[in-house]
Amino acid sequence: MTTILQAPGQMGVDYEERVDFARLRKYRLGRAQAALAASECGAFLLFDFYNIRYTTQTWIGGALGDKMIRYALITRDHEPMLWDFGSAVRHHKLYSPWLPTENNRPGFLGFRGAVAPDAGLMRDAVTEIKSILTEYGIADAPVGLDIVEPPFLFEMQRQGLKVADAQQHMLDARVIKSADEIMLLNQAAAMVDGVYQDIVEALKPGVRENEIVALTNKRLYELGSDQVEAVNAISGERCNPHPHNFTDRIIRPGDQAFFDIIHSFNGYRTCYYRTFGVGSATQVQRDAYTQAREWMDGAIDGVKAGVGSDQIARLLPKAEDFGFESEMAAFGLQFAHGLGLGLHERPIISRLNSLENPVEIQVGMVFAMETYCPASDGISAARIEEEVVVTEDGPQIITKFPAQELFVAHQY
Repeated sequence: MTTILQAPGQMGVDYEERVDFARLRKYRLGRAQAALAASECGAFLLFDFYNIRYTTQTWIGGALGDKMIRYALITRDHEPMLWDFGSAVRHHKLYSPWLPTENNRPGFLGFRGAVAPDAGLMRDAVTEIKSILTEYGIADAPVGLDIVEPPFLFEMQRQGLKVADAQQHMLDARVIKSADEIMLLNQAAAMVDGVYQDIVEALKPGVRENEIVALTNKRLYELGSDQVEAVNAISGERCNPHPHNFTDRIIRPGDQAFFDIIHSFNGYRTCYYRTFGVGSATQVQRDAYTQAREWMDGAIDGVKAGVGSDQIARLLPKAEDFGFESEMAAFGLQFAHGLGLGLHERPIISRLNSLENPVEIQVGMVFAMETYCPASDGISAARIEEEVVVTEDGPQIITKFPAQELFVAHQY
């Protein structure tokens, strides 16, 4: 029997089993604490926004995501402790009861140097953390860090704390998605399915790339997105080489255009490319699309539990096959990357890294597979991306907008 991956309605209801958020929170913290227990560390000190969400089940505005002021302490035998920004602490105490009240603490380290380390904020924070580790009897064990500002790291070392890498352990913990995580990823993809229908209805000569970006943002937030991280909109001569952005370019008759929609629903992300012809398509544009699709299908056909990521990478074209001098120069055009709370999680599958450092593909992995093929006209290109869930029955695709053939919007 084929595994059925559901994308139910987003509301909580009494007549269907949908996402169980209590079960989700228990699963994520359990995975993180198991990773900690298997490591040499006595605790993990986490600054990565996605690791903080994974372990403490809290979230605040994305504008603070790169400011390095929130941090969480994860230990083997105690509930997570979170230092957060301003009044968010009071909010967590009221609305996030899974964290003990006393484990929600205000914290601030200086907005990435806007308040100089000489002010003592980092010193005081490390002193507090060290006192907790001493109380728990683990101050002599290494403290695992995922990401960190250099002055904070120096202060930890000055106060005698040993530091280790926690990011590898956390990414290993996050790599296998639970049924609830897969459902959220599927719901996020379903939202983009609908937005692509809106895009093809709007995609005609005279519309600008940034107007498609605006339409996409509006519709996603209306559908319930909690963060539209990025929308790439590339058309005409901008398709080759791929610039990974958008501009105010006016789309013209006969252009090839491709888009990447990156957003999250309850934290779980999409990375979802589609390519279209506008009004018409030339034979060389269609040929490029056919080749990109063949590369995609060949790679997905190789996905199954137990194979090595090197075996899948070998199914993708070599850099020289599409005009690049090296795998480094071509990186990001023919590869797969894990999806979850972060946009680029494990596994990363490419000829650049997987041939010499393969990982085993496992049931519960979710990744986005990307292919790209430049057209022989020198300016057009095809870009396709499918989100793949590894199940007991093989790979299942959760990106549903048609992509087997080049779709021509408003065909003349």
